[in-house]
Amino acid sequence: MSRNNIQRLLFICFSLIINVACKMESSPLADKIPKLLTKHSNTRIDNYYWLNDRENQKVIDYLNSENNYTSKLLKPTKKLQKQLFNEMKSRIKEDDSSVPYFYNEYWYIKKFEKGKDYPIYTRKYKSLKNSEEILLDVNKLAKGHSFYNIGGISISPDNKKLAYSADTISRRLYTIYFIDLDSGKIFDEKINNTTGSLTWANDNKTVFYSKKDLTTLRVNKIFKHYLGSQPADDEIVYEEKDESFSVGISKSKSEEFLFINSRSTLTSEVRFLNANTPDDKFKVFENRKKGHEYSVSHFKDNFYIITNNDNAKNFKLMKSSINKTKKENWKNVLEQRKNILLEGIEIFNDYLVVIERDSGLVKMNIRTWDNKENYYLPIDGETYSLSIGTNIDFKSKKLRYNFSSLNSPTSVIDFNMSTKSFEIKKKQEVIDDKFDESNYITERLWAKSHDNTRVAISIIRHKNTELSQSTPLLLYGYGSYGITLDPYFSSVRLSLLDRGFVYAIAHIRGSEYMGRDWYEDGKLLNKKNTFLDFIFAAKHLITKNYTSSEHIYAMGGSAGGLLMGAVLNLEPELFNGIIAAVPFVDVMTTMLDESIPLTTLEYDEWGNPNNKEYYDYMLSYSPYDNIQNKNYTNLLVTTGLHDSQVQYWEPAKWVAKLRDYNESDNIILLHTNMETGHSGASGRFEALKEVAMEYAFLIGLEKNIF
Repeated sequence: MSRNNIQRLLFICFSLIINVACKMESSPLADKIPKLLTKHSNTRIDNYYWLNDRENQKVIDYLNSENNYTSKLLKPTKKLQKQLFNEMKSRIKEDDSSVPYFYNEYWYIKKFEKGKDYPIYTRKYKSLKNSEEILLDVNKLAKGHSFYNIGGISISPDNKKLAYSADTISRRLYTIYFIDLDSGKIFDEKINNTTGSLTWANDNKTVFYSKKDLTTLRVNKIFKHYLGSQPADDEIVYEEKDESFSVGISKSKSEEFLFINSRSTLTSEVRFLNANTPDDKFKVFENRKKGHEYSVSHFKDNFYIITNNDNAKNFKLMKSSINKTKKENWKNVLEQRKNILLEGIEIFNDYLVVIERDSGLVKMNIRTWDNKENYYLPIDGETYSLSIGTNIDFKSKKLRYNFSSLNSPTSVIDFNMSTKSFEIKKKQEVIDDKFDESNYITERLWAKSHDNTRVAISIIRHKNTELSQSTPLLLYGYGSYGITLDPYFSSVRLSLLDRGFVYAIAHIRGSEYMGRDWYEDGKLLNKKNTFLDFIFAAKHLITKNYTSSEHIYAMGGSAGGLLMGAVLNLEPELFNGIIAAVPFVDVMTTMLDESIPLTTLEYDEWGNPNNKEYYDYMLSYSPYDNIQNKNYTNLLVTTGLHDSQVQYWEPAKWVAKLRDYNESDNIILLHTNMETGHSGASGRFEALKEVAMEYAFLIGLEKNIF
């Protein structure tokens, strides 16, 4: 035997010893302290309820022990994680900037510099050839903070003042600051515990902003602040007392009106005010009515309303004069279409752009106001993402939009609506000599769910990846709140595709992929359709020889984490591994606790469990409550200690209970980022470390190194 062969044999033996040692490492054992939870004469026993206390050192110690255990189990992938992180980072152009847009005499640009994690906001007066003015360097602001996120920046109408908001905890509670742009002086006042968004009135001194209830984190109040005054003296201009509603403040594209938008999952109410008279009272546009959703835009003498009025389930477009806003004065502009969802509009002097969704695909209908021209933006393919860009100028004949597909990086494109010509202003650079769009094959398949409903699946793979029962495939899903996951490009994802993985998105019910009915069929008492759609999509891919149960993996986050939990209980061995990011898995306990952030806002999505019908149905699928003695597959669960959307204790409790009931030898891991919340780490690159860990977990399972 040659020396090289002996060395190779020793390495294999050493690796086997390490892997065996890792598997022998005992998992953390959470104490069982039974808590009885009774509702509707039904009692649930929660042995891990005590984990609901981030101020308890015992809880912190337990989370740290889970992190240590995860680190030890993933030790065989440590080198791979580093490699994945480095290649993901290397594909991102470090010295980069956004496409400039012109607004109120200035060109605005957001840029990144090499070696820096955070953006720098700049502007140039009138011409791009003029010198650059730095408005905000977030890298300087973020120094000394383990987490730093800008909620928004806003320039006063006279261009002389800047307001920005920042969150340093990852709890989505932002502090607003003000800067005098002429002197660079930071104003003394700062406004704490806001949503981060703010709106200037046209007097250059009045600012409107929204605040959250500090217990529930529901956005419930709109305040008015006069620059130079004390925030403690700020006036509440509107308080939303209905606990199922939240509020926001915005400004019309015309900049003539301010809008307070109150909305629940199913109902809307808008208030409006002339932006030139900020001390006047807001007026109700149209009184709320259960089930009536509407939004308002302004153009010249009219308001334009997207509404589901008159049973327009997929929404229609109406208008009213600015002086007569009640529903009886609304006139039809575009009637609803049964199979086409109206998602939005963009208004220009000469053109109306209608954003629609037809058979799952976003389309843009461009028409003149006199209807002499009426056509669709030319788009090819079935696996793309299409969205409106920054279009500030009513007078422009150019529509700016964003386009990407599973294999094509994001492009910012200006389309001349008069000449029908395209100008690509920027295309995302992928810093990788090996990258070529043509190397990747994309397609859309249709699976049949349990009730014969057709469910679309968007797929991408490298052209050299052959499809077979041994092909690894990652299936992603979400399916809640009507949020649709359109197929988009990811340079990070290339690290899987180039290693022979297939990537797929299941467009399951609970989104609006196929219109409003698609959402309605995946919520409340129809929620199980979401889970079954995903399962049948996975089985379809297996049947069509794209992969097999030994090589298919699933991933979802937040409400998509609920999806993962439900699927795990229903089909514990369908997947070889599952990644559940910040998962909403303790549905019953959370939805019965109105003090927990966002609970009351969610009743229209999941149901109110104080009603026994909803209680029974939610209990039948709640992941935490339906754990049984089963052979559960490999699982990686991630969360953030400061998560405001899904509290960390949900995934922590879930993992503890799963380990207690799991009858397989598969690994169940929990990783808690002790410094972040729902969105993970801040900065361009730090978040990639968690992605590298997740991908290494999948690759490790595929190579059977655990």
